[in-house]
Amino acid sequence: MSADKILITGGAGFLGSHLCERLVERGTNVVVMDNLSTGSLRNLGCLEGHPNFEFIEGDVLDTDSVSEAIQDCDTVLHLAASRDVRLSAHDTKIDFEQNLVGTHTLLESVKNSQRCRRIVFTSTSAVYGEPNIIPTPETYGPLQPLSLYGASKLGCEGMISAYSHLFGIDAIICRLANIVGPRCDHGIVHDLMTRVLKGEGQLDVLGNGKQSKSYVYVDDFIDALLLLLRRRVKGTNIINVGSSDSLQVKDIVSIVKNAAGIKSKPVERYLDHGDGRGWPGDVRTMLLDCNKITSAGWNPSYSSALAIEATATGLSALLKSQQSSQEFLPQSSDNMEQTAE
Repeated sequence: MSADKILITGGAGFLGSHLCERLVERGTNVVVMDNLSTGSLRNLGCLEGHPNFEFIEGDVLDTDSVSEAIQDCDTVLHLAASRDVRLSAHDTKIDFEQNLVGTHTLLESVKNSQRCRRIVFTSTSAVYGEPNIIPTPETYGPLQPLSLYGASKLGCEGMISAYSHLFGIDAIICRLANIVGPRCDHGIVHDLMTRVLKGEGQLDVLGNGKQSKSYVYVDDFIDALLLLLRRRVKGTNIINVGSSDSLQVKDIVSIVKNAAGIKSKPVERYLDHGDGRGWPGDVRTMLLDCNKITSAGWNPSYSSALAIEATATGLSALLKSQQSSQEFLPQSSDNMEQTAE
């Protein structure tokens, strides 16, 4: 992999920054393009000045920025996207623009590139909607997303498949479960921990607490992606990446409260949006069939519970440190599905 030069869109975010570190560690030349709307240069601080690393501040909606970033790259890891599953219920344009239009702009640059003939796309389990087969395999259909976020990701998958067929671009589409770990600055663990440490007497939790979903620790996700990068496959390949188990929201609440280690633990109040959902478009049950990637040699180290516990423990220490130095993070939005940045 050392001879490759890889462009990572959204590389200053949670997933992208961890991926950058691992790739640079292995001698890969990495170019990051990020508009810093949700990502941060602090996430990439350890790579500043590294000869194998370059950062370009730019947006995937900007053709010139994409054309500049993709020069001399062999592969694009496309992580840039709108990341708030619930936001599209209030702003119906955001997922269309950030996900669909941005992916189209990127694909046009790949199509016109003389060198870059491979794209890896972080999609989401949300494309399945609420399937009647659990665990859900890649071959499941019809795909009927419940959220505009899931719909936009499915649209991106379709465009990538067509560009692959028409223009000879090799593509890997990773349908991800919820990814957690250090630097995860939104999602259920972050939101719950922020509220618990604020000392509020009541902990509001979206849904009835019985929503059951799969969680993957970020290190395991990167192991999966590096494995896929080593495999030179033709055409479009769709791969599920998730843990072999799932966890209910009420169990996550208990893990977060225990990790916070405070004496006066708030009592949770569950806010059922209807049918147990936390918000319009919330998927109540998600567990992926990952036999395809495990058969290729991927062996995740963390179960869903261990991934949540490790994330909560690290986040508790971080937020307490910020709190003591009066840098405590403001309360963020309610718990949401965490996929790619």
